[in-house]
Amino acid sequence: MILIEGLYVIKDYEYNQDTVSSTIQLNKEHPIFKGHFPGNPVMPGVCMIQIIKELTEKATGKQLFLKVSSNIKFMAIINPEENDILHLILNISTDEREVKVKNTTTFQDTLALKLSATFQIRD
Repeated sequence: MILIEGLYVIKDYEYNQDTVSSTIQLNKEHPIFKGHFPGNPVMPGVCMIQIIKELTEKATGKQLFLKVSSNIKFMAIINPEENDILHLILNISTDEREVKVKNTTTFQDTLALKLSATFQIRD
């Protein structure tokens, strides 16, 4: 389920052997960018975490919620007017109650985000 309708579209999605490789395109006209920040749009970090959650849910077929994030590093600003195409790699490991994800998000040759998180599987 996409929480913020119209924020992005999935252009490419592959899930092989616990690794997701996905390309998304941000909608630079989305209202969220008008408030974050006017005249200088920046992708909100919480939205990136939500996108990672949604791509993980697509891979696992499970509804998830963020339990803990042991590492979130924003390495570069994601400006949707300059870089609307993002590439995400998610390494996923699952047990009966949790899903662990290690993510890297890039645009062009720039590393934008590194994240390690544990999501709890919803009953």
